Amino acid sequence: MRSSPADAGGPQVFRSPAAVVIWWVWVLFAVGNLIDLAVQGRDHIALVAAFILLLVTGIVYVSALRPKLIADASGLTVVNPVSSHRVGWAALAGADPTDLLRVRCAWPEGDGTRQRAIYAWAVHSSRRRQVAAELKAQRQSRRGAGGLGGFGGAGGFGWSRGLGSAADPATPEADPLRVDAGHVITALTERAAQARIDAPDAVATAPVSAWDWPAVAAVLLPGLALLVAALV
Repeated sequence: MRSSPADAGGPQVFRSPAAVVIWWVWVLFAVGNLIDLAVQGRDHIALVAAFILLLVTGIVYVSALRPKLIADASGLTVVNPVSSHRVGWAALAGADPTDLLRVRCAWPEGDGTRQRAIYAWAVHSSRRRQVAAELKAQRQSRRGAGGLGGFGGAGGFGWSRGLGSAADPATPEADPLRVDAGHVITALTERAAQARIDAPDAVATAPVSAWDWPAVAAVLLPGLALLVAALV
């Protein structure tokens, strides 16, 4: 996981180091093979193989390189394979370490409150690690160490119960090749709480979501080209 810069007041980027490595390894592999096809390939099969390489490159790009979380002074940006979501701190209601990190949003609308869940592809949490964390927390609670409660910040900012922070003994040992969900939730908790202190009168607004058309094109165009080449 990467978080930069170190200053908590600046933007923080959370993404998987392993995914970035996979992307660059694939780029080297694909470029080498495309050069080989350009030099030696002169037939239809070489053309189809080139489009296959481009299609897989697009898939690896959107699934490995793009996913990330960006936390800055005004809110959180969730970048997924072909879309992005912008959530202001005032609308951030919580997060849960499901298979994909679930960011819960809530904002007033009319006479009630609207809610929405956004799943962040950049942060995965295996079921085994979740169960291990829960069992450790339960054992510590029985020994009198005290269980972890949900975070209660200003405006009802409630985080998932039973999840330790990166430095908490209830959290399993971190994997340097993965984005640690506990660390991410801790960082978002701190930034959201600080944002609510700095701007207590901020009004929660609906998250803004948008398709990333270059990312869509990175997969769609090679796919269409491969289909045409295969049918010709």
